[in-house]
Amino acid sequence: MNITIAILGLALLILVHEAGHFFVARAVGMNPRKFYLGFPPALVKMKRKGIEYGIGAIPLGGYVKIPGMHRPAASDVDVQMGPALKEDPRLFPKAARVQRALETGDLADARANLPGLEQAIAESELSPAAARSAERCLNELRDAVSDDAYWRAPTWKRVAVIFAGPATNILIAIALPLVAYLIGAPGDINTTVKNVEPSTPAAAAGLQSGDRIVEVAGRPTPTFDDVSSAIRGSHGAKITVTIIRDGKAQMLGPVHTTLIGGRYALGFEPGWDTQRYGVGGALVHSLDDNWRATKATITFLPRLVTSSGRKEVSGPIGIGDVSQRVVSISFTWYLLVLGLVSLSLAIMNLLPLLPLDGGHILFSIVEGLRRRAVAREVYERVSAVGIALFLVLMFIGLSNDINRLGGG
Repeated sequence: MNITIAILGLALLILVHEAGHFFVARAVGMNPRKFYLGFPPALVKMKRKGIEYGIGAIPLGGYVKIPGMHRPAASDVDVQMGPALKEDPRLFPKAARVQRALETGDLADARANLPGLEQAIAESELSPAAARSAERCLNELRDAVSDDAYWRAPTWKRVAVIFAGPATNILIAIALPLVAYLIGAPGDINTTVKNVEPSTPAAAAGLQSGDRIVEVAGRPTPTFDDVSSAIRGSHGAKITVTIIRDGKAQMLGPVHTTLIGGRYALGFEPGWDTQRYGVGGALVHSLDDNWRATKATITFLPRLVTSSGRKEVSGPIGIGDVSQRVVSISFTWYLLVLGLVSLSLAIMNLLPLLPLDGGHILFSIVEGLRRRAVAREVYERVSAVGIALFLVLMFIGLSNDINRLGGG
């Protein structure tokens, strides 16, 4: 159940990100072609007012298709129509008319010639692969030459549509901690035992919920940091734990500590002090949390080039694991963590790299200043670099997640 809640929380953050793009695009006159709960292929879909709504087979996040992200190029016809032209050369005259119009920049002529090409393709006997490629080409061209195409919009509209995704995540990052502080968020962790996990050294020693730990391995533990440090420092050796139960001191153990999540532990969950505020106080604490997290994230990014920095990177598996463990401790604590994840998504998406949102914002501003579109080849080369960097980061995060979960 906890892992389901954690996965749904991550999916919701991605979905609201896409919803931000969707609603702002509609507000400024760029009518999205698709909006999916989950990712295609579609399990269920319906069309309303020119927009295809559906539920995707991949149940994570959401998907929005904004028309005409790039200015159409004559080379698009060569690449995407290539298989169909090889199988049926009779399509060439119709395709050539569209191609010539794109070469001269006559988008009205290109749009006027698309129906003829579409009819010719419908009448051709093409293989399924060639037919899909040709249909995809037609759809992309129709979107790219349409009046509501993204690339044709003023710079401020393009920036607004792209920024809407991260902006929504920022609002969620503020709202979730706000709710948590209103309900009563966990504050400082204390030395009182909240729960004891079964079949662990803590259970074998007789540790119980409500016990207050005052000493570990002969060391006084006035704070939970002291408790945690003493347990981790045992490196698997036997330790004793002195607790206060019903007003009386008792010594439990000795028992061996064990590796849990890559750290030596006994297997119990600590308690915490609760923080509850009014609306004003909750908002102030939420904004303060977000500001501190933003500064920490920005200062951490340069450390990715160092070995110690790369070891701190987590991927979706690690985030999901932390989230499901936090859910089991406290739902309000989970809201705080989910808010931080939402903020991280916003910051990462705003990095000036394609295909991230920050990259699209940067190129929109550059095109606005140049008053002409950046060549498709430039987009593709910069996107290739961005995708490569993203894949490397994901690989590092996945490797770290596997090592942590495996105790490495």
